[in-house]
Amino acid sequence: MLKEQKAVVELIGSLVLGKTADISRVEYFPQKPAFPQGELQQKFPRATPESQGISSDWLSGMIEELSESRTGDIHQFMAVKGGHVICECGFAPYKRGIWHITHSLCKSITGMAIGMLIAEGKLSLDDHLIDIFKNRQNLFSFLRQRDITIRHLLTMASGVSFNETGAVAGSDWVKGFLEAGIHDSPGTKFEYNSMNSYMLSAVVTEITGETMMDYLRPRLWEPLGITKVFWETCPKGITKGGWGLFLTPEDAAKLGWLYRCKGVWNGQQIIAQEWIEESVKKQIDTDEDGSSCGYGYQIWPKKREGSFNFNGMLGQNVLVYPDLDLVIVTNAGSSEIFQEGAVMGILEKYIGKLSPGAGPLQEDLEAARHLKAVIRSAEAASGGVSLIEQGGWKNRKPSGRYCRRERRAGSDRYAADLTGRNVQAGIRDLMHMAEGRRYIMDSGSVGFFPLMMQVFHNNYTDGIKKLWFTSENGRLWMEFTEGEEDKKIEIGIGRACVTEITEHGEPYLAAVTGTIARDEDERLVLKLDISFLEEAARRTCRIYFEDKKIELRFNEAPGKVVILNGLAGIMQDAGSKLKWSDKKDGKGARLIQRVMESSIAPIIYGSEETAETEQEESVEN
Repeated sequence: MLKEQKAVVELIGSLVLGKTADISRVEYFPQKPAFPQGELQQKFPRATPESQGISSDWLSGMIEELSESRTGDIHQFMAVKGGHVICECGFAPYKRGIWHITHSLCKSITGMAIGMLIAEGKLSLDDHLIDIFKNRQNLFSFLRQRDITIRHLLTMASGVSFNETGAVAGSDWVKGFLEAGIHDSPGTKFEYNSMNSYMLSAVVTEITGETMMDYLRPRLWEPLGITKVFWETCPKGITKGGWGLFLTPEDAAKLGWLYRCKGVWNGQQIIAQEWIEESVKKQIDTDEDGSSCGYGYQIWPKKREGSFNFNGMLGQNVLVYPDLDLVIVTNAGSSEIFQEGAVMGILEKYIGKLSPGAGPLQEDLEAARHLKAVIRSAEAASGGVSLIEQGGWKNRKPSGRYCRRERRAGSDRYAADLTGRNVQAGIRDLMHMAEGRRYIMDSGSVGFFPLMMQVFHNNYTDGIKKLWFTSENGRLWMEFTEGEEDKKIEIGIGRACVTEITEHGEPYLAAVTGTIARDEDERLVLKLDISFLEEAARRTCRIYFEDKKIELRFNEAPGKVVILNGLAGIMQDAGSKLKWSDKKDGKGARLIQRVMESSIAPIIYGSEETAETEQEESVEN
């Protein structure tokens, strides 16, 4: 078994067993800053859709379908036509203009940096990796990797076995890549591997002595007025290259528009036109029969003639349609690993209705009012309403003229429009049950952050040890001790309340809405919908109150689907060696999946802290 696979299996085992302290082989250090305040620089001018040849009704239909998609879980949307923003929307509780994790979308920016190095004469597509890292090579890596070029890294065709699992296997990823084996001859087979992009970033650092983030600052970020940007580094200080970038939708749209304009921004040639034209073409087939649109230089060509996509998993996209003079940006939390899925299906459906060369349309005041109403509805109501439910939790829907179904992706929730007095009554019921009580939790492995965020940011929980509730002037807070740190989040009843919460020195914005209900057994239930506004991940937590005990049931989205699918390939190879799977019937593999599901959707219990338990705890400390 490869040491990278072994590291992943050990990590999974630790998570399953609840051993969250010091489980990562990768050195952790806090990196992420708080989202910067203030206005964006060099904002696009705003214009009506009709002035740019687009119907407001066309946008209304698209926004409505994106909002109603049960699997798309759209967070932000922006459309730029003719160099003007014609539509922007944040889907509540997500706010327009906040930066968002881009996942693999940032690979396209890594490709831009390589194009700049080539234009400066410091690199070529046919330069060999072993020549660039000649001081890091040994005899075996020289023999195995002597044919790998920059072109192979750009087209995901290096054939190197060191892949994303290397990000949890140790702190020296360059060493891991250079010493890894080859399973396909370089240039012969497309295999999506984020470590190819990481190595391109390492190439930038090796040649220039700067991180790729610093290299791009005077060449890309500053000319385009991109200041609200953050890119994680590996433990060795190298920009991750293939993931870890936070960017606002409008700044992402600037990058798409830069490519739409062949690299020119405000009259300045930022990126060579020749590089852009080559990078958006099919450079390698992504399937065996050659029927796909293929892959360019860290960019995905699309079916429509001349169109292409900077794509990140779970619905992060910058879609560029040169023939339509149009750029579309999306952020989402869908279960789409790559480009296909609900979000892309809706976008392509509407894009297919457009024709090139359309001139300005007559202004349509009624359609414009409707579009504004659709955006207001999405920004105010889509998933943002969580009021008191009456009549049970499962398989019962509130009835009557004040009830309506929520339009939120992946949800079967129903909410009743109740008066403020009933909301306050629900809070009073909760506080009557919980006020003054501190609950000692029985598990030290479950924290506030979704598992997916913990893994991506190498920031693992210390586990919730205590939990309690407070209220004041009709406002409700959940407070808890995670590790040695006390934390506090506001719970919005009837609205989303945003709290900045810190995990090991890294601040994240969390919007929390609460629903108070009674279940079939008449237990008081507080359901929390937790949206991490800068991330693709969400989390739900149902808290059941019964006398002096509580029960917490967690789940996350889209983490379950993504994490289990990602583990499948690792387990298939590693499982037999660890006797975790059975080649004949797969019972072991299914067992592991069920165990992992319980880690992704854990249940933990708490009991009221008493004088005896408090004394025992002080003795232990």
